[in-house]
Amino acid sequence: MPNDLPEILFQDIGDSSIQYLHYRGNGPKIVMLHATGFSPWLWHPIARELSGQFEIIAPYFCDHRETDPEKGGLNWLQLAEDLYRLYEALNIGRSFLVGHSMGATVITLANALNSHIGEKMILIEPIFLPDDFYTTQITVDEHPLASKSIKRRNRWESREEIKQDYIANSFFQPWDDEMLDLYIKHGMTEIDDGGLELTCSPLREASLFMGGLKYDPWPFVEKVTCPVLVVEGEFSENRNLIDLKKIADTFPDGSYHMVEDAGHLIPMEKPGDILALIKSFLMAS
Repeated sequence: MPNDLPEILFQDIGDSSIQYLHYRGNGPKIVMLHATGFSPWLWHPIARELSGQFEIIAPYFCDHRETDPEKGGLNWLQLAEDLYRLYEALNIGRSFLVGHSMGATVITLANALNSHIGEKMILIEPIFLPDDFYTTQITVDEHPLASKSIKRRNRWESREEIKQDYIANSFFQPWDDEMLDLYIKHGMTEIDDGGLELTCSPLREASLFMGGLKYDPWPFVEKVTCPVLVVEGEFSENRNLIDLKKIADTFPDGSYHMVEDAGHLIPMEKPGDILALIKSFLMAS
């Protein structure tokens, strides 16, 4: 099993700089984009098993642009453009794309607008809301996720305190142990007084949630011509709102897979299942 840690690199994309994890490999490239407010390090248990056979690039999309959630947040179309700029700057070329939640929607937009970048795509719990969500103006307080994220606890005295806090939190209880440890290690930043804060602050996370409403991704689904696998968690809280089977059917070459006994955060809960899906789908002829 490969154990090498990735390189932590930065790339200038013109008017901003993007941090990314780079796993060296001699095979095809995979670009992996994380969910809202999380870290590319949460791909690590999956990416390290693929590295060598694949070259992997995992960008960090949280703080590379100044945003204000009360002014609409960070438009996901801007993130798609930034991803394409990263492609150009790194000369990635045609690659496989894997995205989770926000990351899945952003790679869909990027591939629809620049069809030459995607060989195949895996979309894990993508965010495609009903049409009326994209035509209704709401505030942070009215947004079901931004309103919660902006109030998240953002101060701890130690990583052990964080772990005890999270172990007792039902949100984190289904997580794989290594995933939780990675989030506590890389999802927190030490501050001057010795305490710890979230690396992606509540304000920035709320900006990302608000930005997801700024652009309707539905018109772009039919423009994606490469094979697409849409992955859904059996117990995802989004199932009452988002019809992922419909999304899979809308892609010209789409397919659908359900991961049993998993919620919205499938990579964090069942990294082994996601690894197996990536291998089988990307390596199929």
